[in-house]
Amino acid sequence: MNLLVTGGCGFIGGHFIRRLLAAPSTLVGRLVNLDALTYAADPSPLAGRPADPRYAFIHGDILDRGLLDGLFAANDFDAVVHFAAETHVDRSIDGPAVFVQTNILGTHQLLEAAQAHFARLPADRRATFRFLHVSTDEVYGSLGPSEPPFNEQSPFAPNTPYAASKASSDLLVRAAFQTHGLPCLITRSSNNYGSRQFPEKLIPLILLNALEDKPLPIYGDGRQIRDWLHVEDHVDALWNILSRATPGSVYNIGAQSERTNLTLVRTLCDLLDRFTPRPDGRPYSGQITHVADRPGHDRRYALNCSRLRAELDWSPRHQLEAGLGETVAWYLANRSWCDAITSTRYARERLGCRA
Repeated sequence: MNLLVTGGCGFIGGHFIRRLLAAPSTLVGRLVNLDALTYAADPSPLAGRPADPRYAFIHGDILDRGLLDGLFAANDFDAVVHFAAETHVDRSIDGPAVFVQTNILGTHQLLEAAQAHFARLPADRRATFRFLHVSTDEVYGSLGPSEPPFNEQSPFAPNTPYAASKASSDLLVRAAFQTHGLPCLITRSSNNYGSRQFPEKLIPLILLNALEDKPLPIYGDGRQIRDWLHVEDHVDALWNILSRATPGSVYNIGAQSERTNLTLVRTLCDLLDRFTPRPDGRPYSGQITHVADRPGHDRRYALNCSRLRAELDWSPRHQLEAGLGETVAWYLANRSWCDAITSTRYARERLGCRA
């Protein structure tokens, strides 16, 4: 299979690429990673691995239709896995225009290029071609504390510019399947965690702030609820869906590991207390600081993933507490990776991110 992966220098995309290239060589013929290398990119998805002749990196933007057409012509792709997106909710509130450009217009350009490529394929290749669009549970909006989890038929009710941009891109992908017959798949996952996540996201932000004796800011009362999915479980599910699912399918991907933000942060503090106690002996939880809530802050996300479990026999391998322990240990052992980001490619004082 020849694959085009967009956004492969992002957190989830990078893990997906490492997962595929670690698999038997018969799985992937050629994997092209197209990434614009915006502020949150980690340009080394093959870090710690030798160069792989199957892998090629292209620095470019999904808004560049000419570039896209050239890549499809040169590589004869069998599938597209579309991660490329602006993802940070706080940033979408402050500046939504780039979310509209990348998440909506960029997805449109990619779909147009994929449709043109698909139309040129012989019938047997069209039967196996796939376009996998990676989306988010935030398109569904917010749940009350006792409401059942969202399923794939739940209506869209996005409450932030980020969520609205992803909902829009989901609908464009659906339309490409319904109108043009492009064999599309859509996935919507819960909150991801794991190694190499950009420090503006909740878990690495809390860990790094704690180690630097800075406040651990939590929005409002901290009782917002999220389901936490290990990134390695997420990419395993994506490969299952890409290789086995019927075109037109939509799958929720979650771990049924709901926690309040405050509970999650306290768990991280407890792990730090165990792994690297403060010199003064005080608990890291003493650094927790509640700040004013952000606009449009969804109260609870939860996903019903029974379709994925039933149809593709997928279930997460990581229990949350063990997965968090592994994640904390990774960040403690890789402070140089974090320092390179916070000191050179991203100014820490600009982080307006909270739980």
